[in-house]
Amino acid sequence: MFDKLKAVENRYEEIGELLTRPEIVSDNEQFKKLMKEHKELTPIVEKFREYSAAKAAEAEAKEILNESGLDKDFKELAEEELEEARKTMESVSEELKVLLLPKDPNDDRNVIVEIRGGAGGEEAALFAGALYRMYSMYAESRRWKVEIVGANETELGGFKEISFMIEGEGAYSRLKYESGVHRVQRVPETETQGRIHTSTVTVAVLPEAEDVEIEINPADLQIDTYRAGGAGGQHVNKTESAIRITHIPTGLIVECQDERSQHKNKDKAMKVLRSRLYEQMMREQNDAIAGERKAQVGTGDRSERIRTYNYPQGRVTDHRIGLTLYKIEQILNGDLEEVIDSLITFYRAEMLKSEEN
Repeated sequence: MFDKLKAVENRYEEIGELLTRPEIVSDNEQFKKLMKEHKELTPIVEKFREYSAAKAAEAEAKEILNESGLDKDFKELAEEELEEARKTMESVSEELKVLLLPKDPNDDRNVIVEIRGGAGGEEAALFAGALYRMYSMYAESRRWKVEIVGANETELGGFKEISFMIEGEGAYSRLKYESGVHRVQRVPETETQGRIHTSTVTVAVLPEAEDVEIEINPADLQIDTYRAGGAGGQHVNKTESAIRITHIPTGLIVECQDERSQHKNKDKAMKVLRSRLYEQMMREQNDAIAGERKAQVGTGDRSERIRTYNYPQGRVTDHRIGLTLYKIEQILNGDLEEVIDSLITFYRAEMLKSEEN
């Protein structure tokens, strides 16, 4: 591990020197690429230097303790320093193992979130709306930008389905574990006998794909325009601004009617289509190297039940990691940090086990 860390530090210093060269500074693309790499290596190098400093302190304390005729107080001080240095080395060593884990190349991307009501009819649609609000409030707390791509609203204010983009640094790294089936247990307002109903909603979190990664042949697309429906003001049903794009080879269909402009709706729909195709490509690659995916079991399967929100008990349970929190109101108001941090910690531990094996 430490040979690898030394190589990382050497590369870090090399990049630092390259970034001072005028020919690199004037090459915007190259400068941006090196700055990104430098930023990614910084936390690893800082921790490695912290480890190296602790190792040097350990060696110095050992040297002092090997001297003869030491004063008792001075010896105690050296023993304390030795113990402190060893504790630091042990904790920093564990942090370095995590920092050296293979990085998900999608972690820094923006995301497209698709929420669909499942079993439970109107109750599922209402909960889809609650989840959209939860993710929007979480994004707001992190100062990320949320933009609706398309929505199919119900009469009671829920959503049969809603797609939206979240733009912000590390959005995918925080939200990727949200894909799957979310189950809600509560007494609907229309229930006269107070019975608890169980409904489900599916969530898909797609990393936003760049134009250069997914090439789409225009001949493979069928693009239809139609009049927007639902709430939205006077423009609704008067102009054919809504867009439906069908990707003929895969049968994927994307609709967008959120903007008044047909051009803007087409741009948004293409972003979603590109991201869905990218996710499909990544899934095929992961399936082809199933051994490497052992540490990620349960992190992206939309058919898997991942979480239950139980209103009567005020309880939220994540079934993948056995986490139960009695703070349903706070979580649905966007306080997702504890849940997400616990998931990240769990899957990192799984990856560490996988690397050690």
